Amino acid sequence: MTSSVRISLPNGIQYTQPTCLFIDNKWVPGDSDTFSVLNPASEDEIVTIQGASSTNVDQAVIAARRAFEGVWSEIAASERGAFLYKIAELIKRDRELIASIDALDNGKPYTAALNIDLDEAWNVFRYYAGAADKITGQTIETSPAKLAYVMQEPLGVCGQIIPWNYPFMMLAWKVAPALACGNTVVLKPAEQTPLSALYFCELVLEAGLPAGVVNVLPGIGSITGSALALHEDVDKIAFTGSTPTGREIMKAAASNLKNITLECGGKSPSVVFEDADLEQAVKWCHSGIMDNQGQICTSTSRIYVHESVYDDFLTRFVDVTKKHDKIGDQFSEGIYQGAQISDIQQQRILSFIEAGKKDGARLLYGGTRHGQKGYFIKPTIFADTTESMKIVREEIFGPVVAISKFSTQGEVIRKCNDSPYGLAAALFTENVRRAHIVARKLQAGMVWINSSGDSHYGIPFGGYKSSGIGRELGQYALDAYTQSKAVHVNLDSAS
Repeated sequence: MTSSVRISLPNGIQYTQPTCLFIDNKWVPGDSDTFSVLNPASEDEIVTIQGASSTNVDQAVIAARRAFEGVWSEIAASERGAFLYKIAELIKRDRELIASIDALDNGKPYTAALNIDLDEAWNVFRYYAGAADKITGQTIETSPAKLAYVMQEPLGVCGQIIPWNYPFMMLAWKVAPALACGNTVVLKPAEQTPLSALYFCELVLEAGLPAGVVNVLPGIGSITGSALALHEDVDKIAFTGSTPTGREIMKAAASNLKNITLECGGKSPSVVFEDADLEQAVKWCHSGIMDNQGQICTSTSRIYVHESVYDDFLTRFVDVTKKHDKIGDQFSEGIYQGAQISDIQQQRILSFIEAGKKDGARLLYGGTRHGQKGYFIKPTIFADTTESMKIVREEIFGPVVAISKFSTQGEVIRKCNDSPYGLAAALFTENVRRAHIVARKLQAGMVWINSSGDSHYGIPFGGYKSSGIGRELGQYALDAYTQSKAVHVNLDSAS
């Protein structure tokens, strides 16, 4: 089987797509079953990828360990930063190509991949390039004759498992801080969207990173991901994906008490108070659930609206949704919504829509698939929902929103927090005191006041409860990829 194929993208770009594993700066054949990568908009096969077996995972971990102990953790931090900056510049150069690759196997609009995902990835690598030589400890005088200093040291070999909703951006979130801290990486991309991660390896080679620092293993989660999480010589697992899979990752990591970062599911609420700027609230609530085909862990899929403005909000929300109901092929001009990732995901979302109807929610808009080919679903709005409904309790991961009314501040805070998840929350009000009081009471790792979905590479990202453990981005990611060593020094020769 060939290690690469030539692909012509629908927007006219041509490139060579690697189709095997990347271990120790070499393209290596996979020992596990091959799998097909599909275009969600057409349901056609793009390419066949070789899968990594547990033996391949061993090979990659050995390479990463050798690179960690002999090279990467030993070079100057500023030199690591220089490597990351080279990668950032290569991403900037190839941003149109990488965005096209992500759009092709993910189904998201090319413009979104270009202007959101790739800009974020570029900024993340630049940020951690600058942070690499600023990872410092502290010195503490414990008595007149004694002091201690604290060092922040890399963890070692980091296994990283990324999802399919933001393929290249999630790669950046994980790889950049890990490398900045001096760790080496074995990364498993989602089997639905492995193409940009494999292309990234070409940038690793071009940037001149030492062999074994970055290894990429496409494969099936139950085979490749499981072997990585269970591996006794992997020091950390960083995972982004569903909460059920996160629980399995956590169990596997217990084999050698691996350090873990888990960014899992969400059922994030938006709260619209009676004094909110309704035009802005509707705009942000719409993007908060409908962006990226609703395939965002932070999607604000529950909207609670004060009873005094409830009907007005519903009318405006339906109008905005109709305005943005532009569904189609990811490379078509003017589209807002692309395809869902797979047939399985499409059917899952449709089953939630049927459950909403069965449970008595009022369907205001959508509720069906779009077209006869491709995994498209109409943006769907349910109103008059209750807390016992499946569409309110469970993560759908699609363009489906559940809207209900509330009367008091205390009532809506209880409803927002009545969830096993706690990833994000949004609230809309012109009352500054109320905004901060409610933000403090919401059980979520991120709260947006008068906006939704905001993220920044310098700000921590993560959740409470079943939404995960640990934080990504900013200084918090550097903390997640280092460990503290205390060195005690006795300055008194007489004692």
